[in-house]
Amino acid sequence: MIGLLAVFALEGSGQTSSTQSVTRPYSGEEIRLPAVVTSDGDTIGLAFLHDVYVFPKMRFKNKKQEKFYWRTVRDVKKTLPYAKILAKEMEKTSELMQNMNKRQKRKFWKQYEKLLFQRYEGSFRNMTASQGQMLMKLLDRESGQTSYDVIEMYKGSLAANFWQGIAKLFGNDLHAEYDGKDKDKITERIILLVEAGQL
Repeated sequence: MIGLLAVFALEGSGQTSSTQSVTRPYSGEEIRLPAVVTSDGDTIGLAFLHDVYVFPKMRFKNKKQEKFYWRTVRDVKKTLPYAKILAKEMEKTSELMQNMNKRQKRKFWKQYEKLLFQRYEGSFRNMTASQGQMLMKLLDRESGQTSYDVIEMYKGSLAANFWQGIAKLFGNDLHAEYDGKDKDKITERIILLVEAGQL
């Protein structure tokens, strides 16, 4: 991971900060950019660059491994925005529910659950099984809570245990944690590249 900040070093005295007007080529909109004016009257623009990630080139042992990689890229691109949205929603609801008693929480959660279903049900129903699994992983990455913890927090331990049993039938584990340094390092690499706009 290389964080780049382009700052032009200037020699001499009499340097002043200013902004420079630039017209965008397609829209004709005029925008102001930061710049430095030298004592000679030259204007030098300042630019702030996004992080650029450099990884070794992916080498695949066979077609199956390559197919898995590109399926993971597809799944991350589809589910990462939802994981971020859900993590923010969880944070917001936790704050709202913090001072509520049990009855108020139950009533609030029923209403909020209906709202969430209206907003996201169509998107989630169109996900594949692998995308659902990826969403669970990424939700853990973004919120720091496993799927089991989330269900237990909002629905109670009985519901969490029930869904854990269902997940086990299909070879999944709601207790599984995201591990970007070991077992999920390829997923973490893909996430960094997707977020940086490099993939």
